[in-house]
Amino acid sequence: MNTIKYYLLYAIVYLLSILPFWLLYVISDFNYLIFYRLVGYRRKIVRKNLRNSFPEKTESELKAIEKKFYHWFCDYIFETFQLISISDKKLLKHMEYRGLEQLEECFDRKQDTAVILGHYCNWEWMSSIGLGFKRYPEAVVNALYHKLKSPSVDRLFLKIRKAKGCVPIEKSKILRHLLKWKMDDTRYMTAYISDQGPRWHNIHLWIDFMNQNTPVFTGGERLMRKMNNAVFYIKMERPKRGKYIATFIPITYEPNKLPEFEITKRFFKMLEDTIKEHPEFYLWSHNRWKRTKEKYDQIMAERKRESAERMEKQQTVNHE
Repeated sequence: MNTIKYYLLYAIVYLLSILPFWLLYVISDFNYLIFYRLVGYRRKIVRKNLRNSFPEKTESELKAIEKKFYHWFCDYIFETFQLISISDKKLLKHMEYRGLEQLEECFDRKQDTAVILGHYCNWEWMSSIGLGFKRYPEAVVNALYHKLKSPSVDRLFLKIRKAKGCVPIEKSKILRHLLKWKMDDTRYMTAYISDQGPRWHNIHLWIDFMNQNTPVFTGGERLMRKMNNAVFYIKMERPKRGKYIATFIPITYEPNKLPEFEITKRFFKMLEDTIKEHPEFYLWSHNRWKRTKEKYDQIMAERKRESAERMEKQQTVNHE
């Protein structure tokens, strides 16, 4: 059944992908009416996130950002489908990379690289970064990914992400790949989309992000330090419909000389600055702030209490 679903989904997406951009955007505008006006897709979450992130803005200003967000989000969906069939040459007319020579200079001195980005603009198009390398077209462009719940949708997005040469790797398997490439002296660039919310047991750091106390992932930073990667932030811009610019900005060339969590903190500061320039291009429909520091403290206190009780019982049994 999942195989049938996959091929049906693939057929629909492929047919959409071969349409010209202007027609896709017509369909996207119609989709906006359904998503926003009719269904109100995650509208409560979007409004809550915007209101908490921009307390200084008026309701009319927040409403304007909200509408622009849904317009862009619908565009993002259909732009992503394009990856399946669009030619490399045509894609590079719509996706401009600036500063990639800095990564190639790292490769010259045999230092591999990591790039950090958020769910801003069309992050799926970043799977085409390898097309921008001039002197190292053989460098392995890879990205961490989380399996989607639906096997057919997961298979489809793996197909999309591999279309332009990117190697998607599950989080649990990334270290073995990094170590193998290092042993083989293979140059690589690993992409980390690092603004997702960790689960309770994976929270090791809280920072102020978009006016809110925010739990963040730190596993990516640990890998960057372990592999001594040069680390870059990808600042994405959308000057017009159908055009993106990705600029690579150095965070550090010597990750192990920075204090713990400094890379993560710098990334979130840079991402916040980018979002504030054009907030409509951030993924506000994601329930990013559902885990609060108050709830986290309650859970940790309860776990500490339960652990102490278990130890006390064990000591009692041993004494007897």
